[in-house]
Amino acid sequence: RKSVSVHWELMFTRSMFETADMEAQHAILNEVSGLVDAGEIRTTLTETYGPINAANLRRAHSLLESGRARGKIVLEGFGPTA
Repeated sequence: RKSVSVHWELMFTRSMFETADMEAQHAILNEVSGLVDAGEIRTTLTETYGPINAANLRRAHSLLESGRARGKIVLEGFGPTA
């Protein structure tokens, strides 16, 4: 069985809203970039289908239904409907 979830993330919330701990974002990003550069962590992203529209939703759902999906499937932004 597979599951689906929808996630929305705004990476720069601290700086956008000038939170008291917004400098922590700098330290976090430096730490993560160092781990990525060292090859210690890597993405689980395997497919990117472009903007969220009917055609791309069908493609992503078809892959999930096939049972061959591995990792994360991403649709990003909103584009023309298809």
